[in-house]
Amino acid sequence: MEKKTYESIEKLIEQVKRNLLGPIPDEAGAEEKEIVQVFENCISNTLTTTLKEEPDGSVFVITGDIPAMWLRDSACQLKPFLIPAREDRQVQKLIAGVIKRQISCILIDPYANAFNEEPNGNCYSHDKTEENPWLWERKYEIDSLCYPVQLSYLFWKETGCTEHFTKEWKEAAEKILTVFTTEQAHEEESSYLFERENCPYTDTLSRGGKGALVKSDTGLIWSGFRPSDDACVYGYLIPSNMLASVILMQLSEIAEFIYGDFALAKRAKKFSDEVRDAIETYGTVPFEEEPFYAYEADGYGQYLIMDDANLPSLLSMPYMGYCSREDKKYQNTRKVILSSRNPFYFEGSHGSGIGSPHTKPDYFWHIALGMQGLTSSSKEEKRQMLCQMIHTTDGTGLMHESVDANDPHNYSRPWFSWANSVYCELVMDYAGIR
Repeated sequence: MEKKTYESIEKLIEQVKRNLLGPIPDEAGAEEKEIVQVFENCISNTLTTTLKEEPDGSVFVITGDIPAMWLRDSACQLKPFLIPAREDRQVQKLIAGVIKRQISCILIDPYANAFNEEPNGNCYSHDKTEENPWLWERKYEIDSLCYPVQLSYLFWKETGCTEHFTKEWKEAAEKILTVFTTEQAHEEESSYLFERENCPYTDTLSRGGKGALVKSDTGLIWSGFRPSDDACVYGYLIPSNMLASVILMQLSEIAEFIYGDFALAKRAKKFSDEVRDAIETYGTVPFEEEPFYAYEADGYGQYLIMDDANLPSLLSMPYMGYCSREDKKYQNTRKVILSSRNPFYFEGSHGSGIGSPHTKPDYFWHIALGMQGLTSSSKEEKRQMLCQMIHTTDGTGLMHESVDANDPHNYSRPWFSWANSVYCELVMDYAGIR
C-alpha cells in the first residue's frame, strides 16, 4: 500500500526508546540500542511491505514472500498495532480493513487457510479438494478460523471500536460454529477432503483425503493441518483446540453485547466449556508424575509429545488466554517442551529454541523465541530471548523464519512478517508497554 506516516506508531517507537535507552540514549548498552533499532525496522517493515488497501475499504495482507493472505498470519501481523490503535483513527481503519477482508475470506470458504487478492485462480497446487479461484490453498486448520475472531475481539476491547461487527461478521461467526460442530464428528459428518500429489507426506491427508482417524464424541474439534500448514499426525491438535475454546468464549461475549443475540451467546459459551473439558480429559498425557499437555491426540489413547514453533503452540497457552503463566500444568508442559523430550527443541553453539518439522533439523524459530519471552515471568529471560533474536538476524535487522542453532548465517526467509510482529510484541512487553 502507499507508504503512510502514522503518528501513533512514531510515538510508540519513541516510547520504546525512552523506556529501554533511558534519558541519555548514547550511554545505553549496545544490545539495548540494537533491540530498539531492530524494533523500529520490524514494526516499519510490516506497514511498508505487507499491507494493501483495496477499493472496498478492506486491507489485503501478504505474509512475506508469498503473494497470498493467510487468515492466521494476517491477524498475528497486526497484533502490535492494537496499542497505537487506541488513539489513532488511521490505525483503527487499517485493522478494521484487515478484519473486513478476513471475514469475506471466511464467507468464501471456511475450510481454506490462504486466499488470493483477486479470483485469479493462483494456487500453491491443484489439489484434490473443492476448488475456488479465490483460494491459494485449502488446508483446513482450526486456528485459521480462530484468529479473525480473536483480532476482532481484542480490537474492540483495546479501542472501543465496533464498526467491524457487521451482519457479515455475524454470518461468518455462525459459519465458524457450524464448521467446528461438524468437525467434532469429522468421521461421520464432514465432507472435507484434501489430497496433494507428488509432495511430502506432511502436505497431504491420508485415507483418501479424510485425514487422521480420531475417536468421535470426545468434544474435541478435528483439524487436518497444523498452523505450520503441515498435516496432523493425530487429528486432535490440542493447542488449536485451546485457542478455539478461548475464542468461543470471546464470540459469546460479542454475540451478547454487540448483537444482543443471547441464544448465540449461550451456544458459544457452552461450546467453549465443552472443548475445554475435552482438552483436560483427552489432551493430558497419561501416566506422568507431573501431568502435562500433549501436542496432538486421537481420543483412542495415542499422544504426540512435542511442540511446534508456529502459533498456537503449547508454549503460547498463557499468551492465547487459555491459562495463566503460573498454572501448574502449563509449567509442567513448558518444562517438557523446552527440553530434549520435545524432538523439535534444538540447542547449538549460537542459541536454543523450539523449531518445527516444517523446517530443517537444528533450526530454531524466531517466533518461538519471542513466545518464550512473552510467556515468561522473568525479565531476565525476556531479555535473553531478545538478545538471541537480534544476534541471529545475520545483519538483516529483521526476523527470520528459522535459524541454524550452530550457524546463524544459515536461515530460512530473509524476513518473515509474522516473526517481526512477535519480536515487536516482546520488545513492547519488555519495555512495559502492554
